[in-house]
Amino acid sequence: MPTHFLATLPNFLAYLGTAIVLLVAFVAIYLYVTPYEEIKLIRANNTAAAISLSGAILGFAMPIANVIAHSDTLLDLAVWGVIAGIVQLLAWMLARVALPNLQEDIAAGRAAPAILVAALSLTVGLLNAACMTY
Repeated sequence: MPTHFLATLPNFLAYLGTAIVLLVAFVAIYLYVTPYEEIKLIRANNTAAAISLSGAILGFAMPIANVIAHSDTLLDLAVWGVIAGIVQLLAWMLARVALPNLQEDIAAGRAAPAILVAALSLTVGLLNAACMTY
């Protein structure tokens, strides 16, 4: 094995592990905050719930990936990860205001509101990632 690979493996594992912990924490909080049970709905083949949740996950992952690429420390990753999660939750709250029937729409499997929520999450995630370049 190349020496460089062995030298960088611990950093890779540390960043990957931290990113996974941040992702799991974000998803758990997101699932707790939203008024519908996405996992239950997805298991029942509800496409709207899958679209909405997927957008939030990807919208959160984009800034995390960017921070990993540009950060100097795991603390940077952790702090910016928390900020990325807060921004994503704020985007979801904005969607709730714009779409007052969102809870019923997602539960009923209506794709149009779910696509808008996913697009909002992805857009916010992309902008968030761009702002985290330093």
